Amino acid sequence: MANLNRFIFINCPFDSEYRPLFEAIVFAIYACGFVPRCSLEDGDSGRLRLLKIIDLIDQCAYGVHDISRTELDANTQLPRFNMPFELGLALGRKHTSDGRPRLLIFDREAYRYQKFLSDLAGCDPCSHNCSPIEAIIAIRDWLLREQKEILPGPIHLNLWFKL
Repeated sequence: MANLNRFIFINCPFDSEYRPLFEAIVFAIYACGFVPRCSLEDGDSGRLRLLKIIDLIDQCAYGVHDISRTELDANTQLPRFNMPFELGLALGRKHTSDGRPRLLIFDREAYRYQKFLSDLAGCDPCSHNCSPIEAIIAIRDWLLREQKEILPGPIHLNLWFKL
């Protein structure tokens, strides 16, 4: 079995519009020697999705949470709050146990989260500006700070990602 300290839970949208960012996040995690995990990996239709997510959060030493999708749905006129909800689950796990998971929180613009999730004040979410390259560099820099080990540089990652 893989080292659980290398597992990173990904909490983000899975739609086609977000796909380039999702692929960039997965790429950055793999390129830095970690294992990405997300709810898409469990295809058991008989198991509640919420339980799958809770188990994944519990199994991962790290989590990347993107809360950039909070706009109103064109059909329902309601926002989707799955990503902030899953972030809340991870924060609850972090503050009721051993300090895991260590988190990287993304939004599309700096400080935008303060308008819809002001309780995150002081948590310093990171902006990816909807750019896959910015997301890759942010994940690499975060993992470098967390692990203090040699990781591929941003220019190297950019070259790999464009291949």
